Amino acid sequence: MTIMSGGFGLCGNPETLIDAVRRAETKDLTVISNNAGADRFGLWALLNNRQVKRMISSYVGENKLFEQLYLSGELELELNPQGTLAERIRAGGAGIPAFYTRTGVGTVVAEGKPTEVFDGIEYVRERWLQADLSLVKAWRADPEGNLVFHKTARNFNPMMAAAGRVTIAEVEEMVPAGTLDPDHIHTPGIHVNHVIMATINEKRIERLTEREREDA
Repeated sequence: MTIMSGGFGLCGNPETLIDAVRRAETKDLTVISNNAGADRFGLWALLNNRQVKRMISSYVGENKLFEQLYLSGELELELNPQGTLAERIRAGGAGIPAFYTRTGVGTVVAEGKPTEVFDGIEYVRERWLQADLSLVKAWRADPEGNLVFHKTARNFNPMMAAAGRVTIAEVEEMVPAGTLDPDHIHTPGIHVNHVIMATINEKRIERLTEREREDA
């Protein structure tokens, strides 16, 4: 099956749901995610458990296990420019089967894909992405499945929620119906099939650097 997993780096990852997939031991997964977690966190657990057959990703540079599996031939990889990945997912949720972009023209990204010239400029055609199951992490939800994401933890989550045939959201807080201001809802409940309370809410920092503050 194909699974979309929200998050960017270690921000906004559905850790509770990833752990549930790990415990289910489902094999031969295709996973669509911007990255693949970090050492012993996030999607790393599924890679370590040899549950992932193929990754459709953008940034994989911090994951040594990912590198090892890919170079050994145990893991297939479809690498996307980050903006293209985001738009392919958004298109999947919007019901747009294909679109054109200049990104990747004349590179290996465009190999085997149709191209077309618009106004004298060449574009490559990219296909939408959809998933059997989307796993997302939200800050708040109400009983109807309306979701609010917290700052940058929004990242890929709303787009993936719309692009999954079945979407499960794990949330940090459940609020009563009518509590959420409609103008503040990022993902309407029509896109969400199930909501669970998150049991893993670590706020890890992937790479921490510090410097002394200079005097004004």
